[in-house]
Amino acid sequence: MKRFNKVSDIKTGVIGYGGSFNMGKYHLTEMQQAGMVPKAVAEIDKKRLEVAKLDFPEIETYSSVSDMLEKSDVDLVAIITPHNTHAKLAIQCLKANRHVVCEKPMAITTEECDIMISEAKKRNLLLSTYHNRHWDGCIMEAVKKIKSGVIGDVIRVEAHMGSYYKPGDWWRSSKSISGGILYDWGVHLLEYTLQIINSEIVEVSGFVKKGFWADKTVWGKDTNEDEGFATVRFKNGSWATLCISSIDSNPKNSVLEITGTKGTYLMRHADWEIITQENGVTHITKGPNPKSEGWRFYQNIANYLTKNEKLIITAEWARRPIHILDLAYKSAKKQTALKAKYK
Repeated sequence: MKRFNKVSDIKTGVIGYGGSFNMGKYHLTEMQQAGMVPKAVAEIDKKRLEVAKLDFPEIETYSSVSDMLEKSDVDLVAIITPHNTHAKLAIQCLKANRHVVCEKPMAITTEECDIMISEAKKRNLLLSTYHNRHWDGCIMEAVKKIKSGVIGDVIRVEAHMGSYYKPGDWWRSSKSISGGILYDWGVHLLEYTLQIINSEIVEVSGFVKKGFWADKTVWGKDTNEDEGFATVRFKNGSWATLCISSIDSNPKNSVLEITGTKGTYLMRHADWEIITQENGVTHITKGPNPKSEGWRFYQNIANYLTKNEKLIITAEWARRPIHILDLAYKSAKKQTALKAKYK
């Protein structure tokens, strides 16, 4: 793999500079803060290219990915586009001998992930996914406390997010583009879960309900499901569930509920709660979570490309939540649990 003498030698670019969340600027800024140099932006919306020029006056702008890859000497490309475009664009960049970071989710199917990984390995290039939430304060604190044994051995992790709401009229509510209701927040919650349960995935069962909101959005029949649910069985005997819902009138107040042999850990973004029982008496302790350190993602990328530091969010790691989601939808269609597959 091509290594760089110093971080400032790494020239970076983004594909996509859309207005939603302003993620193009966010990625380039974090790359810059890690010491890398923003070099290029590819975006089909000319108005957004003008915004990119205002944000980064020295930036090169291109109206197509092909032009950027042909004319720019950018080394590392971040793909910030709708979910169903990640695989195609990543492969295009890898074939042009560029290192690649995909926004999460890495892709929609396991097959897409495997093709991407194969292409990166063939060309000895970096391929990662922007799992900056790996360093969210809530999960870092949860991992630390659970490793200390405060709730004993982990038996199950219940991940959930939902409320009663009409999906927005944008591409994230389109199943063919987003992958379905489980993909957007589900990939975050599964990445959290996989930090808690350090074991191989054995099988996945999936369940989906669709129809209630279908005629109330511009996407019509292509609207995401009303609710998605998955159960994951792990080799060490523990299991996890994931539920994302837009028809939940009684949503949980925690993001993860982690049950162990000695107690339960409630993980929320702002704070945590541990519930234990002793001689029939319930004990509750609470506390705030530390600040998130998402900047560590691009710092790790920079150090990997210059100092050969161990890459934390590998392509294989990013593939794991996608494999669960992919199996969940296939399981829901076949109405049976499906075995996990590894390459």
